[in-house]
Amino acid sequence: MQTARYRQIFIRIGLVFLILHSLPFAIWAMHSGALLLISSDMSENRFYTPGGTVINLAIFAHMSLGALLMVFVPLQFWPGLRARFVAYHRWSGRLLCVGSAAVGLAGLAYIFVRGTIGGFWMDLGFGVYGVLFCLSAGQAIRYARRRDFAVHRRWALRVLVLTFGSWLYRLHYGIWYFFTDGLASTPDFDGTFDLVQNFAFYLPYLLLLELWLRREPRTA
Repeated sequence: MQTARYRQIFIRIGLVFLILHSLPFAIWAMHSGALLLISSDMSENRFYTPGGTVINLAIFAHMSLGALLMVFVPLQFWPGLRARFVAYHRWSGRLLCVGSAAVGLAGLAYIFVRGTIGGFWMDLGFGVYGVLFCLSAGQAIRYARRRDFAVHRRWALRVLVLTFGSWLYRLHYGIWYFFTDGLASTPDFDGTFDLVQNFAFYLPYLLLLELWLRREPRTA
Protein backbone atom coordinates (compact mmCIF):
# COMPACT_ATOMS: atom_id res chain seq x y z
CA MET A 1 0.00 0.00 0.00
CA GLN A 2 2.80 2.38 0.94
CA THR A 3 4.67 1.51 -2.26
CA ALA A 4 1.61 2.38 -4.37
CA ARG A 5 1.30 5.71 -2.57
CA TYR A 6 4.94 6.60 -3.22
CA ARG A 7 4.51 5.57 -6.86
CA GLN A 8 1.56 7.96 -7.25
CA ILE A 9 3.56 10.78 -5.66
CA PHE A 10 6.47 10.07 -8.01
CA ILE A 11 4.15 10.10 -11.04
CA ARG A 12 2.56 13.40 -9.98
CA ILE A 13 5.97 15.03 -9.52
CA GLY A 14 7.12 13.70 -12.88
CA LEU A 15 4.06 14.98 -14.72
CA VAL A 16 4.29 18.44 -13.13
CA PHE A 17 8.00 18.57 -13.96
CA LEU A 18 7.29 17.61 -17.57
CA ILE A 19 4.54 20.20 -18.01
CA LEU A 20 6.46 23.05 -16.38
CA HIS A 21 9.71 22.40 -18.25
CA SER A 22 7.98 22.14 -21.63
CA LEU A 23 5.62 25.07 -20.97
CA PRO A 24 7.92 27.80 -22.38
CA PHE A 25 8.18 25.87 -25.64
CA ALA A 26 4.42 25.25 -25.68
CA ILE A 27 3.80 28.99 -25.26
CA TRP A 28 6.28 29.74 -28.06
CA ALA A 29 4.61 27.19 -30.35
CA MET A 30 1.15 28.61 -29.63
CA HIS A 31 2.37 32.15 -30.25
CA SER A 32 4.21 31.21 -33.45
CA GLY A 33 1.23 29.30 -34.78
CA ALA A 34 -1.09 32.22 -34.07
CA LEU A 35 1.24 34.61 -35.89
CA LEU A 36 0.73 32.63 -39.08
CA LEU A 37 -2.90 33.74 -39.03
CA ILE A 38 -2.83 37.26 -37.63
CA SER A 39 0.47 38.80 -38.73
CA SER A 40 0.41 41.13 -41.72
CA ASP A 41 4.05 40.44 -42.66
CA MET A 42 5.28 36.86 -42.52
CA SER A 43 7.95 37.15 -45.20
CA GLU A 44 10.70 36.32 -42.70
CA ASN A 45 8.90 33.32 -41.21
CA ARG A 46 10.22 30.09 -42.77
CA PHE A 47 6.99 28.24 -41.96
CA TYR A 48 4.84 30.67 -43.93
CA THR A 49 3.80 29.86 -47.51
CA PRO A 50 2.77 32.97 -49.52
CA GLY A 51 -0.71 32.42 -50.90
CA GLY A 52 -0.90 28.99 -49.30
CA THR A 53 -3.98 29.40 -47.13
CA VAL A 54 -4.57 25.68 -46.59
CA ILE A 55 -0.97 24.78 -45.79
CA ASN A 56 -0.65 27.80 -43.49
CA LEU A 57 -3.74 26.59 -41.63
CA ALA A 58 -2.16 23.13 -41.45
CA ILE A 59 1.06 24.36 -39.86
CA PHE A 60 -0.95 26.65 -37.55
CA ALA A 61 -2.98 23.64 -36.39
CA HIS A 62 0.17 21.57 -36.04
CA MET A 63 1.91 24.12 -33.81
CA SER A 64 -1.05 25.37 -31.79
CA LEU A 65 -2.72 22.02 -31.17
CA GLY A 66 0.66 20.50 -30.40
CA ALA A 67 1.18 23.15 -27.71
CA LEU A 68 -2.16 22.35 -26.11
CA LEU A 69 -1.41 18.64 -26.15
CA MET A 70 1.75 19.17 -24.11
CA VAL A 71 -0.34 20.68 -21.34
CA PHE A 72 -3.38 18.40 -21.35
CA VAL A 73 -2.13 14.96 -22.41
CA PRO A 74 -0.04 14.46 -19.23
CA LEU A 75 -3.11 15.23 -17.10
CA GLN A 76 -4.77 12.08 -18.50
CA PHE A 77 -2.22 10.07 -16.55
CA TRP A 78 -2.72 11.88 -13.25
CA PRO A 79 -3.12 9.14 -10.61
CA GLY A 80 -6.73 8.59 -9.65
CA LEU A 81 -8.20 10.81 -12.37
CA ARG A 82 -9.67 7.97 -14.45
CA ALA A 83 -11.35 6.38 -11.44
CA ARG A 84 -12.74 9.61 -9.96
CA PHE A 85 -13.70 11.46 -13.14
CA VAL A 86 -14.63 8.77 -15.62
CA ALA A 87 -16.63 10.98 -17.98
CA TYR A 88 -13.93 13.66 -18.06
CA HIS A 89 -11.21 11.11 -18.75
CA ARG A 90 -13.26 9.50 -21.52
CA TRP A 91 -14.26 12.64 -23.38
CA SER A 92 -11.04 14.57 -22.91
CA GLY A 93 -9.17 11.45 -24.02
CA ARG A 94 -11.21 11.33 -27.22
CA LEU A 95 -10.58 15.01 -27.91
CA LEU A 96 -6.87 14.66 -27.21
CA CYS A 97 -6.54 11.63 -29.46
CA VAL A 98 -8.37 13.43 -32.26
CA GLY A 99 -6.12 16.43 -31.65
CA SER A 100 -3.03 14.20 -31.75
CA ALA A 101 -4.12 12.72 -35.07
CA ALA A 102 -4.80 16.24 -36.39
CA VAL A 103 -1.31 17.36 -35.34
CA GLY A 104 0.23 14.37 -37.10
CA LEU A 105 -1.83 14.80 -40.26
CA ALA A 106 -1.17 18.55 -40.40
CA GLY A 107 2.56 17.94 -40.08
CA LEU A 108 2.47 15.30 -42.79
CA ALA A 109 0.54 17.65 -45.08
CA TYR A 110 3.15 20.36 -44.55
CA ILE A 111 5.98 17.94 -45.32
CA PHE A 112 4.21 16.74 -48.46
CA VAL A 113 3.53 20.26 -49.77
CA ARG A 114 6.57 22.20 -48.56
CA GLY A 115 9.12 19.71 -47.36
CA THR A 116 11.39 20.33 -44.40
CA ILE A 117 14.44 22.56 -44.25
CA GLY A 118 16.68 19.51 -43.88
CA GLY A 119 15.65 17.73 -47.07
CA PHE A 120 14.99 14.04 -47.61
CA TRP A 121 16.24 12.63 -44.30
CA MET A 122 14.40 15.21 -42.25
CA ASP A 123 11.28 14.62 -44.36
CA LEU A 124 11.61 10.90 -43.65
CA GLY A 125 12.29 11.23 -39.94
CA PHE A 126 9.51 13.71 -39.29
CA GLY A 127 7.20 11.83 -41.65
CA VAL A 128 7.61 8.60 -39.66
CA TYR A 129 7.05 10.62 -36.49
CA GLY A 130 3.76 11.96 -37.88
CA VAL A 131 2.59 8.51 -38.95
CA LEU A 132 3.37 7.05 -35.51
CA PHE A 133 1.51 9.93 -33.86
CA CYS A 134 -1.61 9.27 -35.93
CA LEU A 135 -1.34 5.50 -35.45
CA SER A 136 -0.92 5.73 -31.69
CA ALA A 137 -3.85 8.12 -31.29
CA GLY A 138 -6.10 5.95 -33.44
CA GLN A 139 -5.16 2.78 -31.60
CA ALA A 140 -5.70 4.42 -28.22
CA ILE A 141 -9.28 5.27 -29.20
CA ARG A 142 -9.82 1.87 -30.83
CA TYR A 143 -8.88 -0.13 -27.75
CA ALA A 144 -10.74 2.19 -25.40
CA ARG A 145 -13.91 1.60 -27.43
CA ARG A 146 -13.26 -2.14 -27.22
CA ARG A 147 -12.85 -1.72 -23.45
CA ASP A 148 -9.42 -3.32 -23.60
CA PHE A 149 -8.00 -0.76 -21.20
CA ALA A 150 -4.65 -2.48 -20.69
CA VAL A 151 -3.79 -2.19 -24.38
CA HIS A 152 -5.45 1.24 -24.55
CA ARG A 153 -3.11 2.49 -21.82
CA ARG A 154 -0.07 1.29 -23.73
CA TRP A 155 -1.07 3.18 -26.85
CA ALA A 156 -1.96 6.23 -24.77
CA LEU A 157 1.53 6.16 -23.26
CA ARG A 158 2.96 6.14 -26.77
CA VAL A 159 0.86 9.22 -27.51
CA LEU A 160 2.31 10.84 -24.38
CA VAL A 161 5.88 10.18 -25.51
CA LEU A 162 5.23 11.44 -29.04
CA THR A 163 3.44 14.54 -27.75
CA PHE A 164 6.75 15.84 -26.42
CA GLY A 165 8.76 15.00 -29.52
CA SER A 166 9.03 18.57 -30.81
CA TRP A 167 10.14 19.80 -27.40
CA LEU A 168 12.70 16.99 -27.07
CA TYR A 169 14.03 17.81 -30.53
CA ARG A 170 14.83 21.35 -29.45
CA LEU A 171 16.01 20.24 -26.03
CA HIS A 172 18.55 17.94 -27.66
CA TYR A 173 19.85 20.83 -29.76
CA GLY A 174 20.07 23.13 -26.75
CA ILE A 175 22.09 20.59 -24.78
CA TRP A 176 24.28 19.70 -27.76
CA TYR A 177 25.11 23.31 -28.60
CA PHE A 178 25.80 24.08 -24.94
CA PHE A 179 28.41 21.33 -24.63
CA THR A 180 29.84 21.20 -28.18
CA ASP A 181 29.07 24.62 -29.69
CA GLY A 182 27.20 22.94 -32.54
CA LEU A 183 29.70 20.25 -33.51
CA ALA A 184 28.52 18.22 -36.56
CA SER A 185 25.49 20.49 -37.02
CA THR A 186 24.98 22.84 -39.97
CA PRO A 187 22.52 25.63 -40.91
CA ASP A 188 21.12 23.30 -43.59
CA PHE A 189 20.56 20.52 -41.03
CA ASP A 190 22.70 18.04 -42.95
CA GLY A 191 25.47 17.49 -40.40
CA THR A 192 25.96 14.15 -38.66
CA PHE A 193 24.23 15.32 -35.50
CA ASP A 194 21.35 16.76 -37.54
CA LEU A 195 20.86 13.47 -39.40
CA VAL A 196 20.80 11.50 -36.15
CA GLN A 197 18.38 14.01 -34.66
CA ASN A 198 15.86 13.32 -37.41
CA PHE A 199 15.02 10.10 -35.57
CA ALA A 200 16.60 10.51 -32.13
CA PHE A 201 13.92 12.84 -30.74
CA TYR A 202 11.33 10.06 -30.59
CA LEU A 203 12.59 6.56 -31.48
CA PRO A 204 14.89 6.06 -28.43
CA TYR A 205 12.12 7.22 -26.10
CA LEU A 206 9.61 4.87 -27.70
CA LEU A 207 12.13 2.05 -27.35
CA LEU A 208 12.62 2.82 -23.66
CA LEU A 209 8.85 2.84 -23.21
CA GLU A 210 8.52 -0.53 -24.95
CA LEU A 211 11.22 -2.05 -22.74
CA TRP A 212 9.44 -0.71 -19.67
CA LEU A 213 6.05 -1.97 -20.83
CA ARG A 214 7.47 -5.46 -21.36
CA ARG A 215 8.24 -5.61 -17.65
CA GLU A 216 4.66 -4.73 -16.69
CA PRO A 217 1.87 -7.26 -16.25
CA ARG A 218 -0.91 -6.91 -18.84
CA THR A 219 -3.55 -5.51 -16.51
CA ALA A 220 -5.88 -2.52 -16.90
